[in-house]
Amino acid sequence: MTSKKTGYFLGAVAGAGVMAAAVAGAGMRLPAAYADSQAHLIKASTAPIFAPPPGAPMSFADIFEKVSPAVVSINVTSHVEASALRKVPGFENFPFDVQPRGGQGGQGGGEEEGGPQRGPEPRGGQPKAPTQQSAGSGFFISADGYIVTNNHVVENAETIKVVLKDETELEATIVGRDEGSDLAVIKVKSARANFPFVNFENAGKPRVGDWVIAVGNPFGLGGTATAGIISAYGRDIGETFVDYIQIDAPINRGNSGGPTFDIYGRVIGVNTAIFSPSGGSVGIGFAIPAEVAENVTKQLIAGGKIQRGYIGATIQNFSPDLAEAQGIAGQKGAIVSDTVPGGPSARAGLMSGDVVVAINGVSVKTSTELTREVAKRRPGDALKLDVIREGKHRIIEVRSGTRPSEKDLASNDNTPGGSDRAAPNAPAAPHPSVLGMALGPLDEAVRRRLNAPPELKGVVVESVDQTVDAFQKGLRRGDVIVQAGGHPVTTAADVTTAVDAAKKAGRTGVSLGIFRQGRTTFLAVKITG
Repeated sequence: MTSKKTGYFLGAVAGAGVMAAAVAGAGMRLPAAYADSQAHLIKASTAPIFAPPPGAPMSFADIFEKVSPAVVSINVTSHVEASALRKVPGFENFPFDVQPRGGQGGQGGGEEEGGPQRGPEPRGGQPKAPTQQSAGSGFFISADGYIVTNNHVVENAETIKVVLKDETELEATIVGRDEGSDLAVIKVKSARANFPFVNFENAGKPRVGDWVIAVGNPFGLGGTATAGIISAYGRDIGETFVDYIQIDAPINRGNSGGPTFDIYGRVIGVNTAIFSPSGGSVGIGFAIPAEVAENVTKQLIAGGKIQRGYIGATIQNFSPDLAEAQGIAGQKGAIVSDTVPGGPSARAGLMSGDVVVAINGVSVKTSTELTREVAKRRPGDALKLDVIREGKHRIIEVRSGTRPSEKDLASNDNTPGGSDRAAPNAPAAPHPSVLGMALGPLDEAVRRRLNAPPELKGVVVESVDQTVDAFQKGLRRGDVIVQAGGHPVTTAADVTTAVDAAKKAGRTGVSLGIFRQGRTTFLAVKITG
C-alpha cells in the first residue's frame, strides 16, 4: 500500500515538474538528445491512434425520444414471500429488481409505505398474509398491449399496474411466465390498439464495443435512460437456459424487465441482473439476448407456457481433474451423478458415472451445455447420447420427457435423510485405510444411522485424516463411496483396487463417486504415498 501511494505521489510531483518546465519555457535548458526524445514522446502521446468511429452518436436524445414511449413502469402488489430473491453466488440481490416503493430513494420497510403491510384480521382470527409493493420495468412489443418483462417482477403478483410515459395507469394480467429464462408476458386491460411498441433485433447483432442504451424504472424513477457499450457476449451467471449479454450501461434495482436498445432503437436484450458487491450499479449488468427473448415470448403468447425436453438425470461438469483421474485427460463433457427413478434416463439405461460428450451429434463440454441441448428438444423426441462408460464410447437413446417447473425440480431433492455429520473424525473401530480414509461396510446398523436408502451400495467413510487431499476436497465421516475409478464398489478392497490401477496407469488421482444426503457427486482425489 505504501509503495502504491508513493507511486501516485511521485507521479503527481513529476507532473508538476513538467508543468513548471512548460511555464518556464526558455528559462530551462535540457541536453539536446534528451530534448529530442521528449519532443518525440510528446508528439506520439498527443497523436490519435484511431479516428473516431463514424457511427458514434453525439447524443442519444433522438433514440430516447423514439423508443421511450414504448417503455413502461410496472408496479406489483404481491405476497411478502414473493420478495425472496434467488441467489447466484457472487451476484448481489439476483434478480436485482423488485424494489419496495416508498421511503427515501424507494427503500421503504417496516410499517411504512412500501414495507410489508398486514391486512385486517378476518373472521376466525387468522391474519391476512402481508403484502409488498414492488416495481420493475417492461416494454410493449405489440400495438394491442402485450408487454415483455422479467418473470421475477410479476411472479406471485396479486395486482399489476402499468404506468405509461404520459403517466397513464392501466391494469394488466399475466399471459405467461417462464422461470427457466426469467421472462414473462403481461397484457394491459384496454380496448386501445395503438400502443407504441418496439421490435427485437436478431439480424444485425451488435459487436462488443458497440453503443447501447438502457431505459427503465430504476428505484421507481420511471423513464430513466442510461448509455454504455456491449462489454461481452455469452456470460454464464448460473442460470440454466441463457447466455447473457454483459453491458456497462448503468442499470439498477427496478430496471428488471426493461429493454436495452442499439443505436437504431431496436431491442437487443432484456435487462435482468447486475454484478455488484454493494447492490448498486458498478458497470456490470446482464441482459437476456433478443433471440432468446423473442422466441420465449412468442411461445408464451401462443400457449401461455414453455415446454422443454427432460431426461431425468442429475449432472455435473466433467472437470479436468476427473478426466485425468479416469485416464481420458483433455476430455470434456457432463458426468451423470444420479438418474431419477423411473425417469427417461433410468428407463434407457443411463448410469451414474456415465460421461456424456455429445447429444444427437452435437458435442457438449459442460453440464450447462447438455441441459440446454436437451431443453431444445420437444417432449417425445429421441435423443442419442454419446457417453463414455469404463473408458469406452457407447450410444444410449433416451426418449425425452417434459421438464418440470423449476420450483418442482428444486423441491425434488431425493433426500431421504441426512448423513452423520456431527463428528467428522470421531474415533471408530479399526477399519481399512485408503487415501487417508478409514472405510467401513455399509451394514444395516450404519444404514440406519445414515438413514440410507435400502438399494444404496458402497462403503462408508468412518474418519478422514485432515492432512490428505480427500479431507481438503470435503470428504467427511458419513459419506458413502459408491464408485471408484469408474467402477461400483461394495468393499474397501474395491477402492484399494481402483487406487492401485490408477497408480499403475501413471495417474496422479482417482475419481470417486460420493453419496451424501440423497445425492451423488463425483470428484478426483489425489493419490499420495
